[in-house]
Amino acid sequence: MAMTSDDTAGSRERSEGEKETDQEATDQKEDGRGHGDTDVEMVASQGPSPPEGPSGETEEPTKWKGAVIFLCFYGFMASIKPGEPFITPYLLSPEKNLTREQVTNEITPVLTYSYMVVLVPAFLLTDLLRYKPVLVIQGVSQVVIWLILLLCTSLLEMQFMEFFYGITMACRVAYSSYIFSLVSPALYQRVAGYSRSAVLLGVFTSSVLGQLLISFGEVSFYTLSAVSLGFVSFGLTLSVCLPWPKRSLFFNRARLREQKEAAALAARSELDKMNPKEGAASSAAAAPSPCWRDSVFVQMLLEVRNVARRPNLRLWSLWWVFNSTGYYLVLFYVHILWNKVYPATENKNVYNGGVEAASTLLSALTSFGAGYVKIRWDVWSELVIALITALQAGLLLLMGTTDNIWVCYMAYVLFRGFYQFLVPIATFQIASSLTKELCALVFGINTFLGTILKSIINLIFSDRRGLGLDVHAQFLVYFIYYTILTVVYFVCAAVVIVRHYRNQRRGGGGDDLPVASTELRPVAAEAEPLSNGSGAKAQ
Repeated sequence: MAMTSDDTAGSRERSEGEKETDQEATDQKEDGRGHGDTDVEMVASQGPSPPEGPSGETEEPTKWKGAVIFLCFYGFMASIKPGEPFITPYLLSPEKNLTREQVTNEITPVLTYSYMVVLVPAFLLTDLLRYKPVLVIQGVSQVVIWLILLLCTSLLEMQFMEFFYGITMACRVAYSSYIFSLVSPALYQRVAGYSRSAVLLGVFTSSVLGQLLISFGEVSFYTLSAVSLGFVSFGLTLSVCLPWPKRSLFFNRARLREQKEAAALAARSELDKMNPKEGAASSAAAAPSPCWRDSVFVQMLLEVRNVARRPNLRLWSLWWVFNSTGYYLVLFYVHILWNKVYPATENKNVYNGGVEAASTLLSALTSFGAGYVKIRWDVWSELVIALITALQAGLLLLMGTTDNIWVCYMAYVLFRGFYQFLVPIATFQIASSLTKELCALVFGINTFLGTILKSIINLIFSDRRGLGLDVHAQFLVYFIYYTILTVVYFVCAAVVIVRHYRNQRRGGGGDDLPVASTELRPVAAEAEPLSNGSGAKAQ
């Protein structure tokens, strides 16, 4: 039930600055996101490709800076929901009078099912409707959530509340994608950092504010929910005021290209009138053969299979699917665990907000520090993943067996920090070797597969229609899940490391590699095309 806002998004804000040169070539060739959901500005979709150089920063700087500042302000305000860390204690309080079994086995599982059902439509509608309507839908869903928490008490109504929470999670793709429609490719990396920082700052501020109101203001959970309703209502107002982008990643890009082809066809018809014979021959030779397989989206789907052929891309995609599954299951149920370990009789003794603030801060620090790790990821990725997954498994065992709430708090903070350390590494390793369109699709598919796996695990172990385990038993299941992943990662690491040193002895050599190869870098140097004829790039 830990309704946190820092990850799905996950997921997916990627560093796009490394792909600027490749993007310009792609734009010139074909008219031109996340959860692999970052959008891109289609530079060539409304005219000729821009000249090389820093023109992205000088072209109407006041306009794009103002738009980015407003969007980041929206992201900050939309993340302020001081009652969010206290939803589970509120549901289990006498005001709602719901049992722990109802919250664990009947209410919380709805969130995962809702997210799975809404994720794909939200991903497609975000691009088709150009972001803003999806952000408005997210704002409306947030308002509905807090209205239900304020006005309703029944089990069915709380399940509807979780359904709308799934909608808000799925719609986060619109925010992380929207900002890339405002600037040129040269600025993608910078604005991604701005938007990510705004959300993290909002989540941190929200958690601290909620804890201060509970511990020192001694407000009730009802009042805290009313304060949250005020903030999300303001966020909805801001979403309505956002400008409407003119382009997007897949559908609107194709529409603009069709308009250009129609204009070119009209120009050829004028030539036909002037020179009927040559015009007829050239028209017959150049006549396009429209086919649904030629659409950008379908081409990306056909080329996703190339990702599975690249070992490191395959590894980090699988990590994204399997480890994010366990991570989010822990986030959804950890507040219930805390309530069982320490069923506080007074609201001021509930420290959910402080713990979420600390975990958000540590997550930001570990994500930042990941960029300075210098190892050869093509050799050591499996071992690093195995070690961190093993540590997370130990923390889950500790959370599931301890009777000390402070130990439980600390284990949770570390668990989140370890996961967030690997997120930017996985994002970079996947994104830096793909074109932006394929990258968005890969992240979307990874997220969807992870959501399906979460739903299966929920249905078997958490849902009342399955085993309906209590929260302690569920955390032991998560421990076993992470233990199995750890064993698999260690086996893969052993195979990769042995193969690497065997190749060195045979003369494959790794001793003469440049120093730069030890830094966080694109994983593939082969020239195998991954999308639209663009080869993988090595930094």
